[in-house]
Amino acid sequence: MGVEWLLVCHGLVTAVVVVSFLCGRWPIFEGTFIQRIHHFLTFGAYDYFLRFVGAVFGSKCTDAILSVEFYCCDRPNPLLQIIYIVIISVTYYFIAKSSFAYIPGYYLSGIHRYISFLAIAVGILLFLLTSFSDPGTVNAENVSQYLSAYPYDNIIYAEKECSTCKIPKPARSKHCSICDRCVARFDHHCGWMNNCIGEKNTRYFMAFLLWHFLMCLYGTVAIGLVLAGRLKELRVVDILTVYYGIENSFLDLAPHVVQWLLGSYNTQILLMVFLAIVGMLLAGFFGYHAKLCLSNTTTNETFKWQEYMDWQRKLKEAKVSAEALRQSISGMRSEKQPLLSKWGAFFRKSPLEDVVVVKNNVYNKGFFHNIQEVISPFSTRRSFTLNKLKSG
Repeated sequence: MGVEWLLVCHGLVTAVVVVSFLCGRWPIFEGTFIQRIHHFLTFGAYDYFLRFVGAVFGSKCTDAILSVEFYCCDRPNPLLQIIYIVIISVTYYFIAKSSFAYIPGYYLSGIHRYISFLAIAVGILLFLLTSFSDPGTVNAENVSQYLSAYPYDNIIYAEKECSTCKIPKPARSKHCSICDRCVARFDHHCGWMNNCIGEKNTRYFMAFLLWHFLMCLYGTVAIGLVLAGRLKELRVVDILTVYYGIENSFLDLAPHVVQWLLGSYNTQILLMVFLAIVGMLLAGFFGYHAKLCLSNTTTNETFKWQEYMDWQRKLKEAKVSAEALRQSISGMRSEKQPLLSKWGAFFRKSPLEDVVVVKNNVYNKGFFHNIQEVISPFSTRRSFTLNKLKSG
């Protein structure tokens, strides 16, 4: 029983570490131990490591590590792409080695061997499409078309020039410091893809997230059915109830069935837990980006809107506070001003509670238009080409 509990603890610790590392900055985890673990994994541990290296090996070794960090984090590199290929290949290898021997089984037919391979192939194809497709690079030849496609809202976007590319900067675009190019409808730079996610390849990125979530769900369910089939084929429940005299109820049988599975099929269970955790993370990530797409907002714009809303809120609060102070002073000077009781003053509503800042996203033109803009980007439409010919 000690090995089984060790595997359970290992799975729980792995889940906490993975969730903390990938999702620790999500607002839902703010102020929790998940956020603190994320901070330690992404900043604290590395900072202590640099100090240790500097104290033991000197500044030259620290500079070498910082050079590696610059290459890995601030320059285009295929490291995370390689890691993705390794993860998906090794996971599929262990699934095939541990579970294909039981397919076909009681609940799964032999066709699932080929369906699983096809699912992996489609996933890698979407990965390659997202990684090596043009995200919507803005250059001197197409900048006028992008200026027409995305007008300035004069709220978070105003007419300006890219200081690096020396061309007009279209609304919704951003110069990526890693790729060193301006990208139309810039969302974010994805290290896993070694590419920016922008106007042209957001559709591939969304398809990649959705497909990999479905793959993880499919793998979790398939391995679960394999284990359920083994329980049925080996008549484990009958043996437990008839030969060991255990009551035929879920609460009585469950601990013994779990113990038997952990002892006999621990590899499959670890794979199933791993796929379930990754699937939940992908579902959350896909849901977040789907919400952005439905409101025609990008990840980059969420930060811009947050900064704008915070600035507007502080400005309005300052104006309201100044007005409240002016009225208070004028009230003190007035002899007819009725005095409030202590309870009345305590429960009186603060004028700052009435401060409301409204987000006015001019690019949000409705559900169907927003979806169409992701599936059929402006640069792939005939009107975009016609504008290019006219401007030429």
